[in-house]
Amino acid sequence: VQLQASGGGLVQAGGSLRLSCAASGSIFTLNDMNWYRQAPGKQRELVARITSSGVTQYADFVEGRYTISRDNAKNTMYLQMNSLKPEDTAVYYCNALAKVWRFGAEHDYWGQGTQVTVSS
Repeated sequence: VQLQASGGGLVQAGGSLRLSCAASGSIFTLNDMNWYRQAPGKQRELVARITSSGVTQYADFVEGRYTISRDNAKNTMYLQMNSLKPEDTAVYYCNALAKVWRFGAEHDYWGQGTQVTVSS
């Protein structure tokens, strides 16, 4: 399973970005999908999670500014980020739990990350 994150960039404070994460390869089931971020000098932290049935969960710092969604037909997850702040600057990583065949174990997969920079 390969995860390809895209959509990052440079934006002014108060602006918006939409990140995408496309999963490809031999996928039997794509279960929980997550966005993480890592700022320079800080640990990687969970931003948002979405289950295969669409149940969502957000970190407290999101404060209603982000929306996570997924298109199961396209094996793609999105993160709409609004009202961005300079402290949102980080590399954003997508992560997914997936099975490659019916009776196999669930494994953890990571994308390569996409840089989000918010200027003040």
